[in-house]
Amino acid sequence: MAIDASKEDLLIGVCGAGAMGRGIVQVAAAGGVSVRVFDINKEQLQDAVNFIDSMLGRAVEKGRMEVDDHKAAVNRIEMIDSMAGFRECDIVIEAATENLDIKKKIFEEIEKNVGNETIIATNTSSLSVTTIASACEKPERIAGFHFFNPVPLMRLVEVIDGVLTDPEVGDQLMILGSRMTREPVRLKDAPGFLVNQVGRGYNVETQHLQAECVGEFADLDRILRDGAGFRMGPFELMDLTGLDVTHPASELIYRQFFDEPRYRPSTVMQSRMEAGILGRKTGRGYYRYEDGKKVEEAAKPVPKYDGRSVWISKAEPDGHAAVSEIVEKCGGQIDNGDTPSLTSLILVTPVGQEVTQAAVEQGLDATRTLGVDYLIGLGTHRTLVTNPATKLEYRDSAHGLLTADGIGATVVRDCPAFVCQRVLATICNIGCQIAQLGTAEPDDIDKAVVLGLNYPSGPLTFGETLGSKNVLRILEGLYASYGDSRYRPSPWLRRRALLGLSLFETEI
Repeated sequence: MAIDASKEDLLIGVCGAGAMGRGIVQVAAAGGVSVRVFDINKEQLQDAVNFIDSMLGRAVEKGRMEVDDHKAAVNRIEMIDSMAGFRECDIVIEAATENLDIKKKIFEEIEKNVGNETIIATNTSSLSVTTIASACEKPERIAGFHFFNPVPLMRLVEVIDGVLTDPEVGDQLMILGSRMTREPVRLKDAPGFLVNQVGRGYNVETQHLQAECVGEFADLDRILRDGAGFRMGPFELMDLTGLDVTHPASELIYRQFFDEPRYRPSTVMQSRMEAGILGRKTGRGYYRYEDGKKVEEAAKPVPKYDGRSVWISKAEPDGHAAVSEIVEKCGGQIDNGDTPSLTSLILVTPVGQEVTQAAVEQGLDATRTLGVDYLIGLGTHRTLVTNPATKLEYRDSAHGLLTADGIGATVVRDCPAFVCQRVLATICNIGCQIAQLGTAEPDDIDKAVVLGLNYPSGPLTFGETLGSKNVLRILEGLYASYGDSRYRPSPWLRRRALLGLSLFETEI
């Protein structure tokens, strides 16, 4: 490839002036790159340039940009009235609607109007780069260049090599991404690329939890937001993006992976989408909205601790130690007997196991037994789990006790691996499988997820924090409970957990 994306007089083209196209033009021009932009809709084209001008002007007002830099950026943008205007461009980025047939036609047309060395990139978020490139005479110069919406605020860009992409093409797009003030990550073509794959472990897995009646939407959101540190709960997030966006994308990734169980959507999402319960845009989703704002439900009162003694299982030594410290801090009286006294509240701390199973295997009175997730949320927001036999007075006693120090707690029904353990292990497992398949390097997997999804950590770091052996136990417990290959551990995870290696460790 003769293209040098680092040269001062680099000229790029952008085909499409919708929300994504205008965002790409804005960050390119603001980053010092000259841009030619085309859209078949001339009114939309002019609106895009006006919008960019106003957004950069707003940046000046807020002190984030100098007046001269604003003017220079706008002067770098040139509107063209046909694709023939891309003739002198070094790189052309397609940013049209997510329709394979349309994109193939656009790529055929672009290729007719550019030089033999011009790099052509697609901003597709869900379609195969390799399939799009098959429409071109020179598929080796085609790559993915996937920005996230809104482009000026989302710093990540995924650079995707198709099966036939010349490696130098991706190299130059990595350079261009940095010049456009983005954080580029390199990966191989795969359904959902990287970020959209990992995202299924958060929203889809939690929807499966809710479908099992483990907890209400708000309960699960609260646990993951306040306990695990996510910015938004999964149902809040799906209401924001719209279920008519999230579910079709989830289904597409599932089908593109030939019905890979790890990505299987929930039928609940399909039903709610068909019912038109889409989220903020319709005034009703998982929550209700008035004037675009979520209607907050009144908080339920927390019961008071009744003072009964508390016996804490030693089956998980680390769990026993951690929960004992919290119980003492909350003013609870610990029952130190080898077996619980006849009236003691019983707390267990299983990893990847149901509370029911823990109670039966340990020979405990299930009517007095609840589980506490000691791995995630003890210091932020606690998760308590009943079992089908738990009596109301013991549930309320545990709830009152474990909130006595001002830390919140949510009670949900029994399921293997609580809520946070299950969701974080699922996210980690998907990240490990991406590494196993060589789609991206471990560091790039975490970097992309943090930047693209605003997660508190990347999937492999989640695994390191929980402990890879714990993640393996969680997944094996889920698999044993459900018999669903959705939860089979990635070989990348299993091997490193068994060897005691970091999940970031690559093989020679």
